[in-house]
Amino acid sequence: MAEGSAPVEPTHPRTRQDVLYWLEGGRIGGETAVRHLRQLGANQAEEDRERSAATGAALRRDGVFQELDALIGLTTVKMVIREIEALVEIQRRRQQVGLKVETQMLHMVFKGPPGTGKTTVARLLGGIFRSLEVLTKGHLIEVERADLVGEYIGHTAQRTRDAIRKALGGILFVDEAYALARGGPKDFGKEAIDTLVKAMEDYKGQFVLILAGYPKEMDLFVETNPGLRSRFGMILDFPPYTAQELVTICRHMLRERQYVLAPGAEGELEHYFNRIADSAHPYAGNARMVRNLMERAIRRQALRLVKRRVATSRETLMELSWVDFDPGAK
Repeated sequence: MAEGSAPVEPTHPRTRQDVLYWLEGGRIGGETAVRHLRQLGANQAEEDRERSAATGAALRRDGVFQELDALIGLTTVKMVIREIEALVEIQRRRQQVGLKVETQMLHMVFKGPPGTGKTTVARLLGGIFRSLEVLTKGHLIEVERADLVGEYIGHTAQRTRDAIRKALGGILFVDEAYALARGGPKDFGKEAIDTLVKAMEDYKGQFVLILAGYPKEMDLFVETNPGLRSRFGMILDFPPYTAQELVTICRHMLRERQYVLAPGAEGELEHYFNRIADSAHPYAGNARMVRNLMERAIRRQALRLVKRRVATSRETLMELSWVDFDPGAK
């Protein structure tokens, strides 16, 4: 503004006080004042809604990340997800200042045996991506070969497209994805793979595809279609849990049910988990095995206490001994 020039008067009142000041000064009439007050009220309501939505998204994101951080192990997986969160935020800031922003390919491959947290992490990712406004819904659609592969030519493509449409705005999680390629080049599973690859381009940014399965099988699977490996920027390993991690998982599961391990039971459990790991047991490092073992222990504890036919205290009802867990006990 040039020196000595008068300040430019606003053409519209910016606050309720401005409206009253203009009304008292005769600048506007009563009807105009009412119209300005209504507009200011509508603007304030819209600002409040936007602020509330932003606060709600932040709270949801914090809650989902708390769930993620509470998962046992998976250190590398958690780090990658934090990197994705940071990248989305920085890309948003770059866009605000006019810098080049590239569309991020968030499709992933999860490699690991069953019971290592793959489906749980996929569900949490849906919530995280929704809170980051990467996905509009954040829901999880979980499918396997039987849900995608049809019985005749064209049937598979239709079933696969149906699954994709259900997943729009969220995550399509294909468990044991390598099974789609197990029948050879003439198998209908190849049609499902081709349809998925095409959808990754046709619906770019509208859903996230996660292919999951055993490590060796998934390594072979991504080579079955030239377009697969290039479209999956993140391949995450879900290693089997260690014996100590399995004990911690067991403790957490028991705490949710108001049970505790008796003195000595924790050490015996860790020895047992180490033994099955050394013997290359198919369920080694598997949280589902822990759940099954725990539920059996709860049943055996109930039978043991009933057979005693004596009064039971709160502590006795909560405590699980190693004899309740021991797979070799009868």
